[in-house]
Amino acid sequence: MSTRWRTVDRLSSRVRRGPVDSGVVSLEMVVLVPALMVMMFLGMQAALVYHARTVAIAAAEEGARAAASQGASTADGRAAAVAFAGDAGVGMFTATAIDVERTAEIARVEVTGTSVSVVPGWTVLIAQSASAPVERITTG
Repeated sequence: MSTRWRTVDRLSSRVRRGPVDSGVVSLEMVVLVPALMVMMFLGMQAALVYHARTVAIAAAEEGARAAASQGASTADGRAAAVAFAGDAGVGMFTATAIDVERTAEIARVEVTGTSVSVVPGWTVLIAQSASAPVERITTG
């Protein structure tokens, strides 16, 4: 192949490639990285709220079970719920209020608290309740 044909071939390959897209990748990163970070933090926040709700309902069930036992009181239910929330929710869930009601037939416990938030200044309030029938001995 002669030198003339090689020069023409190089020029035609440059023309076929089209314009150079310089700067497109950095523009994509400016748009995509913040969007990915927001999605990542929302996923993390959803997992933390789910965990806090799970701890709150488990603490309420534990407190209701303790308050519903024969000879137990509302103080027993509150103590059981506080102990469970403190053990299972270390650092992720803070129980701010535990209300216990006990009638002759039903023991009911409501656990209210806050979840950890990855968004500064945003507090997620969690409230869960559970009830259990009061144990009693019947003769008959």
